[in-house]
Amino acid sequence: MCLLLGVAYAWVMYRQPVNLSDTFRKALFAARAIVVFLIAMLLVSPLIRSVAYKPEKPLILVAQDNSESIKLFPAPQNKDANAQKDLANLKSQLGDGYDVHEFHFSHDLADGLTDKFDGKQTDISAALRQLNDRFTNQNIGALVISSDGSYNQGTDPQYEARKFKSNIYTIALGDTVSKRDLLIGNINYNKTAFLGNDFEMEVLTEAYQSKGEDMHLSVTEDGRPVHCEIISSNTDVFKKVVTVKLNADKKGLHKFNFYISPIKNELSVQNNSETVYVEVLDVKQKMLLLYDGPHPDITVIKQAIEGNKNYEVKACLVADMPTANIKLSDYSLAILYQLSGNSFGLLKGLIKSKTPIWYMGGAQVDLPSLNYQEKLLKISASQQEMQEVFAAPVAAFTSFTLTDSTLRKLATFPPLLAPFGNYGSSVAASGVLFKQKIGSVLTTYPLLAFGDDNGKRVGVLTGEGLWRWQLSEFDNYGNHHALEELFSQSVQYLTANANGQHFRVYPAKNVFDEGENVLINAELYNDAFEPVNTPDVKIELKNADGKSFNFLFSKNGSSYQLNAGALPVGEYTYNAGTLLGNHPYSATGQLTIKPLNLELRQSAANHQLLRNIAKQSGGEMLMPSEISRLADLIKKNENIKTLVYEDKHYSDIIDVKWIFFLILLLLSGEWFFRKREGEI
Repeated sequence: MCLLLGVAYAWVMYRQPVNLSDTFRKALFAARAIVVFLIAMLLVSPLIRSVAYKPEKPLILVAQDNSESIKLFPAPQNKDANAQKDLANLKSQLGDGYDVHEFHFSHDLADGLTDKFDGKQTDISAALRQLNDRFTNQNIGALVISSDGSYNQGTDPQYEARKFKSNIYTIALGDTVSKRDLLIGNINYNKTAFLGNDFEMEVLTEAYQSKGEDMHLSVTEDGRPVHCEIISSNTDVFKKVVTVKLNADKKGLHKFNFYISPIKNELSVQNNSETVYVEVLDVKQKMLLLYDGPHPDITVIKQAIEGNKNYEVKACLVADMPTANIKLSDYSLAILYQLSGNSFGLLKGLIKSKTPIWYMGGAQVDLPSLNYQEKLLKISASQQEMQEVFAAPVAAFTSFTLTDSTLRKLATFPPLLAPFGNYGSSVAASGVLFKQKIGSVLTTYPLLAFGDDNGKRVGVLTGEGLWRWQLSEFDNYGNHHALEELFSQSVQYLTANANGQHFRVYPAKNVFDEGENVLINAELYNDAFEPVNTPDVKIELKNADGKSFNFLFSKNGSSYQLNAGALPVGEYTYNAGTLLGNHPYSATGQLTIKPLNLELRQSAANHQLLRNIAKQSGGEMLMPSEISRLADLIKKNENIKTLVYEDKHYSDIIDVKWIFFLILLLLSGEWFFRKREGEI
C-alpha cells in the first residue's frame, strides 16, 4: 500500500511535465515514488528484524599452584623443572581457536602464571570456586590444574570440581614420598577455662620416615614445664593424638608452648612447635535470649554466641519467664528476638535497667513498640511487608573490629528479610556495622547498628534469617567462624563495661600469623562508665629480644584502634597507658606472631586427589613430562568446541538512520534538477 501510494503520488506530479525530457521525468518520478514510499513506511512504523551470529571460542582455564610446597618438595630428579615453562607454551600451542586464561593460586586466586612459589597457604577449593563464579554461564571448554594436590585451607576440592560442567586436566607435581619429619599437626583446645577446673588439650603428633624414633613432647605454661611425654613411632607414617590434662589454677591469660625435640636429618624444625593461649575466668558471662515463638534463628544465635566458651546463653519464651525462675540481675546482656507489643510491655523493667539490650527485628516484631523502646533506629512501615536485603559492611564502623575474611564472607551470604519501609537513624556512621543492600542497590538503611542509650549499650538487627547465613557458611567453608566472630565481637562490645574496668586493651586475637596485620582495640570509661576517647593512648610492644615498637592509638568513634601492621615473628608483651584527668590507667598483655609453616606440614604430594578430580570430570591426569600432550588432548576433545549464538533483534524503522539521509538526498536531488529545468 505504501508503494502504491508512492507511485500514485509521483504519477500525479509528473504525468504532464512541460519542461522535462523523458529521461529526467522518469528519474524524478522514481525519486518521488521512493520518498513517498519511505515516508509512508515511517508513518506505519513496522518492526525490522536483524539477526547476528556471535561465535564464542571455548575457554581454557589454567590454574597454577603457587604454594611453597611446590618449591620445597619437588619431584625426584627435578622432573618438575620445566613444568612452568611448558604450561606457559600451552597458549601458543592451542592457537587462535581457543581463549586461554592463566591464573595462579595459593590462598587466593590471582591472574597470570608465576615462578615464585611463595604462597604460605594452599586453598584449592577457593581457587575453583572463584574460577566458577568468574566464568559462570560462559563456554568453559577445559580447566587445567597444575598442583601437587596438597591443601591446608578450605574444603575438599572434589566438591567444588563437581560444579564444573567441563573436562578437568590435572598436572601432578611434587613427590608422593614423605620426607623425614616430626611435627605437631593440630591442637584442639578451648580458648577459655574456669578457675579451679581441669581442662584438656588434644595434640596431634605426626612422624614421617622416622620408624623407631622416640618423639619427646614437652608443654610449658608461661615458661614453666607442666607436661612431658615420650611417644614411640612404630611406622613410617605415624600419627597419634596425645591428651594433655592441666588445671586452671590461676586467673588470667596463659600461654602454652608445645614442643617436639628435633631428630637427626629432620626436614624442618619450624613445625615442631606451636603456641596457644587459654584465658582462665572466674565465671561465665550469662546472656538472656527472650522470644515469643519458635524460630530457626534462635538456635543459630545461641550456638554462635556459645562458640565463645566465655559466654552462656539462656533461651526462654517471654510467657515462661514467671515459672522459669529467671533473675535478670544475673545476666550481662538481654537479646530480645522479634517481640510482640505485649511482651515489650512485660519487660519494661528490663528495658529501663542498665542491662545492655540487643533488639532483633523481623516479620513478627511489633514495629511501633520496637520504635518506642529503642532510640537508635526508627522503622516506618504501613504493614508487615518484608524484603530481601544483603549485608553491606560499612568501612566507617569503629565500635569493634572484624577480620577482613569475616567481612568478605558476610557480604556474600544470602539475604535476610527486613521490614519494607523507610528507616531513620540517630546512629553515627561509626556505629553502623552493616547497611542494607537491596539487589545491587546500596541503601542508607541500617541492617545492624550499635550505639548508646542513656548510658547503656544497645544493638539493633533489623532483619531475620540468620539460619541462612549459618547454612551458607558451612556449605561453602565447612565451618561457622564468620558468624561466631560476628556474635562474639558484638556481645563483647555490648557487655564491655559489665566487669567495671575503666581501661581495656585487647588484641583482635592472641596469635597472629606471619605477615598478618596486628589489630589492637582499646576502651576508656569515665567514672560514670561512659566511653570517652579524649586523651591519647600509647602502647609499647616488646619482643623476646627486648626490641620495642611504640605506637599511638587512633581515635575512632568513642573508642581506640591500632593497626600495628605486620610485625616480625616472635613473642610480644604490650604495655598501654593513658591519663584521664589526674588518674593514670594502664593495661598489659601478650600476643604471638607465629611463622606460617602450613606448607611444611605435608611433604608428600597428593596425586590421588588430582587423579580423582580429573576422572570424575572426564579429563585426565598428566605428569610434568606429558604437558606437551595437553594441547592435542584438548584439540581432539569433541566436547570442547566453539559455540555460535544467534541474536535476533527487533527495532523500529525510524531508528534506521540511513533512511533519513536517503530521503534527504532524494528530495534535495529532485529539487535541484527541477529548479535547473525550470519546473520551480
